[in-house]
Amino acid sequence: MNEIDVDVAIVGAGIAGALLAKRLAEAGVRVGLLEAGSRIDRAEALRRFAAAAAKTPESPYPAAPEADHPLTLDLDHWYRQAGPDKFKSTYLKAVGGTTWHWLGTCLRYLPNDFRLQSLYGQGVDWPIDYAELEPFYLDAERELGVAGVSSESLGSPRSGDFPLPPVAATYLDQVFARRLQGSGFEVRATPQARNSVAHDGRPSCCGSASCIPLCPVGAKYDASMTVAKAERLGAALHDRATATSVETTANNRVSGIAFRRPDGSAGRMRGQLYVLAAHAVETPRLLLHSRSEHNPNGAANSSDQVGRHLMDHPIQLSWALADEPVWPYRGPISTSGIENLRDGAVRKGRASLRIQISNDGWNWPNGGAWTLARNLAQAGLRGQALRRTAADQASRHIQLAALVEQLPEANNRVALDSHDKDVYGVPLPRIHYAVGEYAKRGLAAAQEAHDAIFAQLGASAVQHRSTFEGAGHIIGTCRMGDDAAHSVVDRHLRCHDHANLYLLGSAVFPTAGTANPTLTIAALSLRLAARLRMLLARSARP
Repeated sequence: MNEIDVDVAIVGAGIAGALLAKRLAEAGVRVGLLEAGSRIDRAEALRRFAAAAAKTPESPYPAAPEADHPLTLDLDHWYRQAGPDKFKSTYLKAVGGTTWHWLGTCLRYLPNDFRLQSLYGQGVDWPIDYAELEPFYLDAERELGVAGVSSESLGSPRSGDFPLPPVAATYLDQVFARRLQGSGFEVRATPQARNSVAHDGRPSCCGSASCIPLCPVGAKYDASMTVAKAERLGAALHDRATATSVETTANNRVSGIAFRRPDGSAGRMRGQLYVLAAHAVETPRLLLHSRSEHNPNGAANSSDQVGRHLMDHPIQLSWALADEPVWPYRGPISTSGIENLRDGAVRKGRASLRIQISNDGWNWPNGGAWTLARNLAQAGLRGQALRRTAADQASRHIQLAALVEQLPEANNRVALDSHDKDVYGVPLPRIHYAVGEYAKRGLAAAQEAHDAIFAQLGASAVQHRSTFEGAGHIIGTCRMGDDAAHSVVDRHLRCHDHANLYLLGSAVFPTAGTANPTLTIAALSLRLAARLRMLLARSARP
């Protein structure tokens, strides 16, 4: 048995675990990180991406048997889907986690996102408010190196500037801004964890338009960068080590995290404090599997709340041909968006939304420039006619993706499958998911907004995806709250059932809002780091 003794044991080396480990290691805390996946070589991942026939988010990162994960092209590969809707968002198991293939968008939640029930009679309120989290948002922006326009709050008041100037607006952004002026759709630069100038030993963005699934030069932040900093400060990373059980004592303190390795060996990590930062599917899966005589429903689950309230940001995807060249397929995948639809009284009856203006043309809906010539040839075009039409259409491809708020519903949940297990004998995640009427009304409103925007651009060949897409934003499943009967962790992210166990990541979000969740994950991680440093310092005093 491989025994690892630390002060703080962390499961998961994605952005949440990485930021926590770095901050604790800076204070001299002995930190251990367990990560099911392995380290990623950027150059090798780039070769795999280039060779892949389908450029999916997972294409540069093949799943290993001991670190399997969901696949965009096969939603039944890892998930056991129980319906009524397919859950379409995926994640990685790797050092750095899903930030390897995230877009890099770093929007803050709005102050009203924390008070959805109080203001609009929907969902629940968070046990913390925006003002409490704001200093940690600023801290997170500095840690990630977020580029943005400091004079624009985007509805979330700021106490300081972004660390980097904004990424330059694309020509496509400028056309949208010009054509939508005075329309009620306000185009704004999107804050993003992407170097607009050389920063933190990494180059500025080279405009490869492959942010999802891979930045080829490392201009986009990913959490492997923070893991490396944590290691240099003394944190110990144990990759290819899959946590299989949270072990607890008779008085319900956590006594260790059991893990397994691909070579068949087993181990246990022990600490004073334990933090699960294994994403909003894997965290509840681990807790539910950690059954014992005194926790028959799994660890942290006396309230039967673990795994419940699964959310995403269902996406309405729409695309068209602008009436003038906008020159897509250049720069980051998105550098601007429409943010003034994220709040308001409409939330009493339907989901709010934000609209991402995409620079990658029709890549997402139908392969874009990769498939354009083939499609035109199949339509009968040849020679110069094919060349002219392909050049004309590619220059006018536009795409909008509306991210829609989803409410927390108890029956939307991650459970353990009763039949299928992974290589270590842990049941696979069984997903019960329904978009819900609130979000469906938001999706309908998004389509109407897209039509209005396309009309302003004189667009033709307008198309709307007939069903929702997944945003890759897996939210809920172990939510925070003051009432232990209806939540898993308290306002400080400590489990109600276990005094020395904390949870991190989007699993703890009570509601989804419309902002991409990563910056809020980072802010909560830095907030927990400050608290744990205080608690550990206090316990070390004579």
